Amino acid sequence: MRIIAIIIGSLLILLIAQDGFEAIILPRRVAQKIRLTRLFYACTWILWSGPARKMRQSNRRSQYLSYYGPLSLFLLLAVWASAFVIGFALIQWGLSSPLHSPDRHISFGTYLYMSGTTFVTLGLGDVIPLSSLSRALVAIEAGFGLAFLALIIGYVPVIYQAFSHRETNIVLLDARAGSPPSAIELIKRHAHSNYPDELLEFMREWEKWCAELLESHISYPVLTYYRSQHDRQSWLAALATVLDISALAIVGIENLPAKPLKFTFAIARHAAVDLAQTYGTPPTFSTKRLSSENFQALRARLAEVGLAFVHEETAEQRLAEIRGTYEPFLVSLADHLLMPIPEWIIQGEQIDDWQTSAWDHFLPSTPYAVDRAKGRE
Repeated sequence: MRIIAIIIGSLLILLIAQDGFEAIILPRRVAQKIRLTRLFYACTWILWSGPARKMRQSNRRSQYLSYYGPLSLFLLLAVWASAFVIGFALIQWGLSSPLHSPDRHISFGTYLYMSGTTFVTLGLGDVIPLSSLSRALVAIEAGFGLAFLALIIGYVPVIYQAFSHRETNIVLLDARAGSPPSAIELIKRHAHSNYPDELLEFMREWEKWCAELLESHISYPVLTYYRSQHDRQSWLAALATVLDISALAIVGIENLPAKPLKFTFAIARHAAVDLAQTYGTPPTFSTKRLSSENFQALRARLAEVGLAFVHEETAEQRLAEIRGTYEPFLVSLADHLLMPIPEWIIQGEQIDDWQTSAWDHFLPSTPYAVDRAKGRE
């Protein structure tokens, strides 16, 4: 029995050490299917998202889901630390290490207590190992504890720095593409004297954003569950908007060069496909984000700002073909993460987040306030 405890403790320590190294230090996606971190997020997300799926889509539901990202991060760290403590305790118990302890009867609980105080480097000194081997194990465990603490100190700030950098660009979409963002709204708001130069410059920044999203969310999967400050904004909605406007450019819109946005489309689709693969969400091919009626509405909104498709007769079919290469992955991610992706055509009056406030009824009835209430620019 004690030999089995030594084997289990050793394997547990090696498993957690490998998993922590791959999750925190190794800057690439790990190909192996069975990983503790992946299993942890799969199980805890099912438990956490279960009640949310029964809630109607509201601020309360969004607030509930926003807790999961930060809580899961600290819970994962706690699981790693607990596994280390149990692993070293099993080895010490299996070796029957002699201890100096105030307890007359030395049980597994005594070894667990010594392992816990050693790992967090408390150094209380009430339970002391007496043999050379047990002292060596205590020294090794203390080293693991210090290394674990150092990784936490470095890991958590990196997560929040990447989150903040991601959200900065998402906030920029509010005034430029609406809330929630949409490709047609982005084109309409840039269809002025500087069109399309300003739009192309803006999309080049989003090409870099998609590359950073791909790198950071595969290296640190917990970032996927961190939600934006506003309910109608998300990294998935932003990614969908980038892909939609790139798809429109590839189909062909007057005065909008297609080639620069083909590069943006490539990296954005790469991000959508790889993230769907990372979380094991197969593409959902039954998606119908853009019906024929909505396509006619899209064409009409382009006409409002003097734009049209280059090849009107084949535009709908061509757009459907391009959408089929990325929309199924977006829909599967949206269903898994409970992050809605914006429709191509936003129905009704659209009021941006920057135009709203909890104190709107205190504002004077100025032309600006009237325009804001009506959702106008």
